[in-house]
Amino acid sequence: MNFTHPFKDADGDDKLHEECGVFGIIGGEEASATTALGLHALQHRGQEAVGISSFDGTEFFSRRALGHVADNFSTAESLAELPGRMAGGHVRYSTTGGAGLRNVQPLYADLASGGFAVAHNGNISNARTLRQELVHKGAIFQSTSDTEVIIHLVATSRFPTMLDKLVDALRMVEGAYALIVMTPRGMAACRDPLGVRPLVMGKLGDATVFASETVALDVVGADFVRQVDPGELIEVDFDGTIRTHRPFGNVSPRPCIFEHVYFSRPDSVFNDRSVYDSRKNIGIELAKEAPCDADLVVPVPDSGVPAAIGFAQQSGIPFELGIIRSHYVGRTFIQPSDGARHAGVKRKHNANRAIVEGKSIVLIDDSIVRGTTSMKIVQIMRDAGAKEVHFRVASPPTAHSCYYGVDTPERSKLLAGRMDLAAMREFIRADSLAFVSFDGLYRAVGLAGRDNDNPQYCDACFSGEYPTPLTDLTAKTLGEAQLSLPVNEEA
Repeated sequence: MNFTHPFKDADGDDKLHEECGVFGIIGGEEASATTALGLHALQHRGQEAVGISSFDGTEFFSRRALGHVADNFSTAESLAELPGRMAGGHVRYSTTGGAGLRNVQPLYADLASGGFAVAHNGNISNARTLRQELVHKGAIFQSTSDTEVIIHLVATSRFPTMLDKLVDALRMVEGAYALIVMTPRGMAACRDPLGVRPLVMGKLGDATVFASETVALDVVGADFVRQVDPGELIEVDFDGTIRTHRPFGNVSPRPCIFEHVYFSRPDSVFNDRSVYDSRKNIGIELAKEAPCDADLVVPVPDSGVPAAIGFAQQSGIPFELGIIRSHYVGRTFIQPSDGARHAGVKRKHNANRAIVEGKSIVLIDDSIVRGTTSMKIVQIMRDAGAKEVHFRVASPPTAHSCYYGVDTPERSKLLAGRMDLAAMREFIRADSLAFVSFDGLYRAVGLAGRDNDNPQYCDACFSGEYPTPLTDLTAKTLGEAQLSLPVNEEA
């Protein structure tokens, strides 16, 4: 969501992070309260900032804050500041350099055609290039968020209607986006042509609801209608009229497969499949592809639990909670010393010694990013007396950075980006290490395998096959290459 994407590892947190979740409702009696509840269900997608904008038929209202939904939108007073029957909200996971209220969404602007509020999940891979062009033409930006580029493109579009202006703007951007847009005429929701980022539609009485995940619909009591299709733009008026548009033609969808692996809550449905079932099936595939002679299957909580259940059921090895996770360690935990900082993993994960001591165990985790947490967890198991520690990973090796709205390290900091399997096993100090195969992952989500000529999902973080141009990255690479050219002394 921002122009800088260094990976955070505060408190020993070595995971890929989704950068945001969105929720919107139009036609609801308590629109802002419903939005707050929906965002609470999406809190896992962004835990550093939250914002809600509403419209009362005449005026837009916005409230944005750092912190969790419950910290900022849990009182009647806070929600009374957001009247109206239409509201949209956003939870955000910021990157370093991108924190601060100016980047908290929804972003709002007064355009010539009226108020315009937008909440965005994803990342625009040519935002820097577009921003430079807009600034050169006189645009003044108030944030470092790539989402603001969309506002400026809409504002400067020469098309007459708001719908045409929005489509015109989106045709200029590359990358991934799931958007909720609010104007005085109603709400619009849309996904990029590849459908990389998720977005679903539901009904709550006469109100129409949009959300990043189906679990948000469940929590607010809305009925799931369907997903917003890749490349689809849905308009909803205040009288409840729904119009659907497909302005981008027919493009083969490439939804993010990591939603099945880690990002979505397990009680959500993504791409018409239960996320829990997908994760459990990954564990089954892992047990088939990389069996292990061990006494116990132990998940790395919480994200490794469904895959570990599948692995245990397929292998016949007992499932046990050999690691207990504390749910009360926040990212802002005070670090009194370097030694305490390095103990971050132990604050979150503690060995259940009575279970693992003297046992050969199989650890199941969703992914390995930089490997630092995996190494520490293996050591925690050994310190608790585990006889052998085998590691199984419920995704292929994460060897490439994501440019579609996921906070990832540069490739040189990804363990699989710089090491082969043997070196990775040695680095994390496991007795054995295996990842689910590409075909195993695709079988787990209900397909026969990966179609290498036309992959059914975006799996660029594993394969390096990016489904869209990466204009900003290419420009940056070319710029660095030019800076490194030798100087012609004879010039």
